[in-house]
Amino acid sequence: MPPLPLIIDTDTGSDDAVALLLAAASGLGDVRAVTTVAGNVPLETGTRNALISLEMARRTDIPVHPGCARPMARPLSSAQHVHGEDGMGDIGLPDPGRLPESGHAIDVLLAAPRERPGELTLVTLAPLTNIAAALLRDPELLTRYRHVYCMAGAADLRGNVAPTAEFNVWADPEAARIVAQAATPDKVTWIGWDVSRKDAVMTPADQRHLEEIGTPLATFAHRINRTVADSVRDVTGLPGYDLPDPVAMAVALRPGLVTEAERAYVEIAVGDEARGQMIIDRRVCAPAPNLTLVRRVDASGFKRLLFDTVAAPDAPAPDAPAPLSPLPGNSR
Repeated sequence: MPPLPLIIDTDTGSDDAVALLLAAASGLGDVRAVTTVAGNVPLETGTRNALISLEMARRTDIPVHPGCARPMARPLSSAQHVHGEDGMGDIGLPDPGRLPESGHAIDVLLAAPRERPGELTLVTLAPLTNIAAALLRDPELLTRYRHVYCMAGAADLRGNVAPTAEFNVWADPEAARIVAQAATPDKVTWIGWDVSRKDAVMTPADQRHLEEIGTPLATFAHRINRTVADSVRDVTGLPGYDLPDPVAMAVALRPGLVTEAERAYVEIAVGDEARGQMIIDRRVCAPAPNLTLVRRVDASGFKRLLFDTVAAPDAPAPDAPAPLSPLPGNSR
């Protein structure tokens, strides 16, 4: 199979960075552009981290476009207490060797699928602010992509940032509601934190294996999750740090990893008491499903993909995909 043409939307913290490595260095993805949004860290920091991650994967040809600097209707609440002040474990990573592009992320998200209708897959690893803002300009946006995969929600209502909510949806529930209302299950798949908690936990043995692989990518992937490991131990009680964004990316790259999924009608709570909770209607009389929800993946297959990707002594040299047309305000 040829590499999957991708647009990736990210708030690059440490697990997003690993997901970018999977997309850019596994040979399975053909990343055409990365868009960034505020979430795990402020917009400027997340953009810096995306550039660093692509540099690690030797994919400095991939353009990075900053987007929205705050949620649609709320102040930014970051996850720097989890990912570190720099979002990458505070390990002192040097600045990237290039700057982001000048074209706005929303323009990229709108223009790319119009230029190549039905060809591009969109993977979102962040609060859905950029996607919702683009939908307000083009309500048919999701239909223009081949498929949209979102790391979003917690279908079993066990949360990580709140009792029943996952961070990406909780951070901008209004945006998540807009995306869910525009979605159809044949076009939009959500991979929630419940999947990561069950099938993407890096146990102490997995962490030792990453260290023993010893390549630059393996060392990078392990070290940037240092503060996540501390937070997981103190908050969620998992037997190791989990990788929600990488497992979502793995599903996009290899849908055969999915072992259990359902179609359901989903709404998003925006009130304070249940902010960000998925309201899943499984009654016989429920409205027609709007989302496909991944519930379980092949954990060993996911980890094998991760280990194989970071084990390469050098990331693959970039191919030269046909460039997207210049976007408004893009000087590069």
